Amino acid sequence: MKSICILRLSAIGDVTHVVPVVLSLQEQLPGVKITWVIGKIEAKLIGDLPGVEFIIFDKKAGRQGYSELRQTMKGHRFDALLHMQVAFRANLASACIRARLRVGYDKARSKDLHSLFINRRIQPAHHQHVRDCLASFLEPLGLEPAAPKWIIPLADSDHVFAREHLASDRRNLVISPCASHTLRNWPADHYAQLADHAIRAHGMKVILVGSPAPFEADYCAAIENRMTETAHNICGKDTLKQLTALMTHADLVVAPDTGPAHIASAVGTDVLGLYAASNPDRSGPYNSLQWCVNRYPEALKQFTGKSVEEARWGTKAEFEGAMELVTVKDATDKLDQWIESKTRH
Repeated sequence: MKSICILRLSAIGDVTHVVPVVLSLQEQLPGVKITWVIGKIEAKLIGDLPGVEFIIFDKKAGRQGYSELRQTMKGHRFDALLHMQVAFRANLASACIRARLRVGYDKARSKDLHSLFINRRIQPAHHQHVRDCLASFLEPLGLEPAAPKWIIPLADSDHVFAREHLASDRRNLVISPCASHTLRNWPADHYAQLADHAIRAHGMKVILVGSPAPFEADYCAAIENRMTETAHNICGKDTLKQLTALMTHADLVVAPDTGPAHIASAVGTDVLGLYAASNPDRSGPYNSLQWCVNRYPEALKQFTGKSVEEARWGTKAEFEGAMELVTVKDATDKLDQWIESKTRH
């Protein structure tokens, strides 16, 4: 096994879960040539991983994107393709990649004609976290599943940026309030109350972060305006690398089901996750599941009439009002518990 291609275009959270697969491949197959076909934004986060050739696929480019990928892949033939994305766009992109072994999902997790583009499958698994699912892609190659280890390369300037915005004399709480799906977002006034509690009860510095997208800027501004205390709002003022450094040096991150929660978990920072629209046992911050507020079972029952056991694994409860099932008290109680655990140590 000399050359392996990974196809995982998006999203930020899922891409962080692929990093342990890369590290494990390099450990188990010294000298292996790894090529990763990845999305444009995601490459900004991990596109400088050592020992990996990155090929950027611009999904917004339409036919031109596929044409460019086919051209780039002309001289490549891989021993194996790890086809880690079932979306139809990714399946079409995989047709541009020549490989002897084509590892994809088991039948239960296949969709959008995924089965036509693979010739090996990972083992079926019930109630599996996304990270563990992606880690298992190594098994059809006769390798051990990837251990939960991460590296996200950062420059000195990224760490300098982080230190400029973090307090050195108290705990730092980073709030990343916006998910890519708005129905996973907690209400702005709830965040404001949680932030006020963090400052008043625990003397924390609260930093608000988000992308430059107008919606996210407005959301962070709404939280700031509803607060009685003062937050440090840097929404839209950081890069993905700077955000990663910020989370590396922060004490705690608060977030719904969103990419930054997984970045924080990957760099070893605890995450207070806010979950009702999706299941944290499947897509929560991998190293912080004990710090997640989990109202997913109630949301699923209320909006679909099914229990977690009855519903298909991965079923979303993305409905208006679902995230309101996570109360401010749920979040402040979890924060108090986290503070108590750190004080004990």
